[in-house]
Amino acid sequence: GVSITGTAIGNNFSKPKGAELKRQIAEAKAWIDTAALFGAPHIRFFAGEMHQFEEGRDRVENAIAALQECADYAGDYGIFVGVENHGAMTPELLLEIIHAVDSPWIGINLDTGNFFTDTPYADLEMCAPYAVNVQVKAQMQTPSREKYPADYERVVSILKDANYQGYVAFEYEESDPWEEVPRHLERLRREGVR
Repeated sequence: GVSITGTAIGNNFSKPKGAELKRQIAEAKAWIDTAALFGAPHIRFFAGEMHQFEEGRDRVENAIAALQECADYAGDYGIFVGVENHGAMTPELLLEIIHAVDSPWIGINLDTGNFFTDTPYADLEMCAPYAVNVQVKAQMQTPSREKYPADYERVVSILKDANYQGYVAFEYEESDPWEEVPRHLERLRREGVR
């Protein structure tokens, strides 16, 4: 009786061409098979690590090609590939990669706490229209990784303005989860998250 909202893998497609990248793609496809078995509508992927993308344009092209192959494969099952804004990924690079993959089965797994910039809410606004899954975090971080409380009202407003209609997961990485998670969930419910 439990709804499976999605699953996730810990891949890295910012590798150079070769055996390791091929292994990453094969494992990703195996997890797509597993997602299909579970009936999951979505699987979270990483494009790669920003510092590796900075090593050369070929790394970005490798990630695009790998994601294209995986999105085509996932589409045969009716499963969305959600590329997370992970690994210090900028919104500009994330959107470039999403737009370069020619598939209706690719989108963004939008993690509200993963833009470490001075303008994280503007970054969320840019990416929210492409979200296929959302993970709300209790904390945001500055470029120097200093944490501060997320503005749930603003986050929910961004999702509503983007007409987001998928699942919203709460991802909590702080202390005292037994006490704090119910409190945060109630705040999110008051903002209209169900």
